[in-house]
Amino acid sequence: MTTAPDAPVLSFEDVTFQRSGKLILPGVTFAIGRGEHWVMLGANGAGKSTILGLAGGNAHPTSGTVGILGDQVGRVELRALRERIGHVDPRHLVRSPLTIEEVVLTGFTGTAERMMRWVPEPAQVDRARELMDMLGLGAKRESTWPTLSQGERGRALIARALVTDPELLLLDEPTTGLDVAAREQLMETLEVLPITHPGLTSLLVTHHLEEIPTTVTHALLLRDGVPSAHGPIRDVLTTEAVSAAFDHPIAVRHEDGRWSARSIRR
Repeated sequence: MTTAPDAPVLSFEDVTFQRSGKLILPGVTFAIGRGEHWVMLGANGAGKSTILGLAGGNAHPTSGTVGILGDQVGRVELRALRERIGHVDPRHLVRSPLTIEEVVLTGFTGTAERMMRWVPEPAQVDRARELMDMLGLGAKRESTWPTLSQGERGRALIARALVTDPELLLLDEPTTGLDVAAREQLMETLEVLPITHPGLTSLLVTHHLEEIPTTVTHALLLRDGVPSAHGPIRDVLTTEAVSAAFDHPIAVRHEDGRWSARSIRR
């Protein structure tokens, strides 16, 4: 099933979420259209991970409506829905010394380890290798996970997320643990995705404006579980709005397509 062209790929309507009696999301409403690329920013504890979990079909809202790819959470089989979503998480746990190719192929099974007795089809291997080549990993496909740099792991996880040709890509702080060079390489990878995957919609979570790819079209600022601003990125990432979201005076700049932030001295 493919989402109708005019339907939101992801929508939250007055969504609340409680865990252990604590209200984490008191009421979230926003919608992401097909082909849009969003960034979500907010302080620690603002609810970003909770929203991303709901967006990935990994949880049900306490109240309100979450729509993903034309289906409503609670009225669709979540495992089938998750097959249409790619998820990049730098904390992805691989215990076995899998090769890059094996890690990418686990995207077909949705598992961290290679499933016993599962043998990929030739077309699946070809797809994995095509993505590894695109992301500059073709020459290292037999390298094992423990030997990889953080940057190589990040690109491998993007290939893993894309191997099933998802309609929605979720990126949970993908530059975590990267040095400056590896961060820039990973961002260059993200910036080609709208070209190589024109039907893809994405939602990126980050703490840092400097880690926003130039191709991001929209932004959502989150404060205390509530969107304080959302919409086209140039309208949202203002000094006033970012300062309010983080409860701290922050000067925002946009230069040569890149964003930056600096504390305002009082």
